[in-house]
Amino acid sequence: MEEYIINLKNIRKEYDGVSVLKNINLSIRKNEFLTLLGPSGCGKTTTLRILGGFEEPTKGDVIFENEVINEIPAYKRQINTVFQKYALFPHMNIFENIAFGLKIKKIPKDKIKTRVERMLKLVELEGYENRTIDSLSGGQQQRIAIARALVNEPKVLLLDEPLGALDLKLRKEMQIELKRMQQKLGITFIYVTHDQEEALTMSDTIVVMDKGKIQQMGTPQDIYNEPKNAFVAKFIGESNIVDGVMKADFVVEFSGREFKCVDEGFQKNEEIEVVVRPEDIKIVSEERGMLNGVVESQIFKGVHYEITVRENDRIWILHNTLSAKVGSTIGMDIHPQDIHIMKKVRK
Repeated sequence: MEEYIINLKNIRKEYDGVSVLKNINLSIRKNEFLTLLGPSGCGKTTTLRILGGFEEPTKGDVIFENEVINEIPAYKRQINTVFQKYALFPHMNIFENIAFGLKIKKIPKDKIKTRVERMLKLVELEGYENRTIDSLSGGQQQRIAIARALVNEPKVLLLDEPLGALDLKLRKEMQIELKRMQQKLGITFIYVTHDQEEALTMSDTIVVMDKGKIQQMGTPQDIYNEPKNAFVAKFIGESNIVDGVMKADFVVEFSGREFKCVDEGFQKNEEIEVVVRPEDIKIVSEERGMLNGVVESQIFKGVHYEITVRENDRIWILHNTLSAKVGSTIGMDIHPQDIHIMKKVRK
């Protein structure tokens, strides 16, 4: 039986009568790395602030280890937060910054020293105790902010877009570092981001949000390979989304012909939407193509070419390591396991 550390039950949040969270139900397991992912304004940061005790839900319950904690203030929760703006104290050295929360709790000095040293080792900044904040790089400051949060030994760490201020190379390095820390410590990390690659790289579980609702929850593989709706399919990477009809189990029709697929359980002749990822379309000769089209453009992206192909009145996006001549007619081949079927959402 799975052990959950946090349960959000029917959480609603309104500001001046406007709903920003609409009946959020979410269970978070102990020791998992869970990411709240979505565009600006989707409700992910509000959810995090409610978890941390910085906001109260308009309705619903926040349950921590089977206890409702709606009324418990942030400083009394076994939950710590790392924000994008690290809020380090410039007048204190590194040791004093990390030790700040422990001193407030009146922890003995020898224990403070031991715990701060352990945290500096964890974030790979041993020997930096006496350095000033302004002598550190952005990445080092971020590590100190994490150490300051972790030294209090929280059961849950909340991270609100903590890598947003870093450059691309450093951000990628810190993604690996954060995952390493989480696995070593064995505590629950709840991470907020709008960066799909970041979520796919670090998470055990991704919660995709939009307009105050959870659109889909699952492993990175589930979210990427089996999107539940067009929003998720478009938000997590690029997708070709076309209308189709399920003719029978394992048989779908789109673009005027029938294809084998791996989906079942739909009604006969049910209208659906088909998702095909750009990297899953293979370029073949015109004679071998399941579909044929004319190459309209090609852009070199470094690891692949992004190719747009017009098939009758439809545009397909392909990602391929092979180039294709603009104006030429090519064949496109799609394997059954790369055809993903979604229920059609009635507008």
